[in-house]
This record gives sequence, structure tokens and C-alpha cells, in this order.
Amino acid sequence: MSKSLYHNICGEKKFSLLYKKHAQELGAFLYYKYGSALNPTDKVQDAFIKLWENCEKIIPEKAKSFLYTVANNLMLNAVKHQRVVFKHQEIKPKDYTNESPEFMLRKKEFLQRYEKALSNLKEEERVAFMLNKIEGKTHKEVGEILGITKKVAEHRIYSAFKKLKNQLDDLK
Repeated sequence: MSKSLYHNICGEKKFSLLYKKHAQELGAFLYYKYGSALNPTDKVQDAFIKLWENCEKIIPEKAKSFLYTVANNLMLNAVKHQRVVFKHQEIKPKDYTNESPEFMLRKKEFLQRYEKALSNLKEEERVAFMLNKIEGKTHKEVGEILGITKKVAEHRIYSAFKKLKNQLDDLK
């Protein structure tokens, strides 16, 4: 029986160590991939609950992969649900502003182009770019969070920055 404990993560100590090691990184990963509107910390907790429920089937080497897969799937399900909610809701924008119509038009155009440019980036580039530029993580920290080397993180960030700059250059 004690031998089986070494082949899964059912022990309270092992599970606690897994939580301490991966919970924060997983939360940050979900936050930068999907934003805060869908409660990424809740999805992290749900992923760990699912891990605990299946602890006998999962070996320690596969736990991180399992967590990221489950958490990502939970977020994708939340995105699908959010689309349905938005479809059936009418969001009324405020009907007044102090900004000129020209400024509002340029702002709207820039935001649309920026969102499109971000969505055109590869997922790896977008996540690395947002971790670095929005969160202020260093290249080394980005690499650690994503499980890649510092050089790969630098390449992804600079590649994303270059693509965004090229796509938005005419809006100076």
C-alpha cells in the first residue's frame, strides 16, 4: 500500500506541496490568457479540486499538465457561457461624454485594431507579452511562469511587440 502513495499525489503533504508550487503560476497564466472577468482564481481552485478527486489516477510528474489542462478547459467553458449570457443581455452604453466625436472615433478604431492585433498574435507571444508589459514581470520570471528559458521568453515578447508595432504603426 505504501508503494502506491509514491505513484500518485493522494498524500496531504504531496498535494499541499503541489498547491504551493503551482497555484499562483496557474492563476497568473489564466489571468493573462483570459482576463479577470471569468474569475481565474476560482478556476484554479476548481482544477485543484478535480485533481484531488482524481489523485489516485495521476502520477506526480503529470499533475502540472493535468492542472493546466483542466483549468484551461474550465475557462473555455466559462467563455462559452459568457457568450450565451451576452447574447441574451442588452448592454446599454452611456449616452453622454465629454470627448469630441473625432477623438471617440479614433479611440474606438485604435481599440479595435489593438484587440485584433493582439488576437492575431500566437498564444505564446500574447501571454508572454502581457506578463511582461502589463504585469511587469522580468524575462526570467516570464520564462519561469511559462516553463521556458529566458531567451525563449525574450524572443516571444520582442516578436509580439514587433508585430503589434507594425500593425499599429500608422495610428501614431
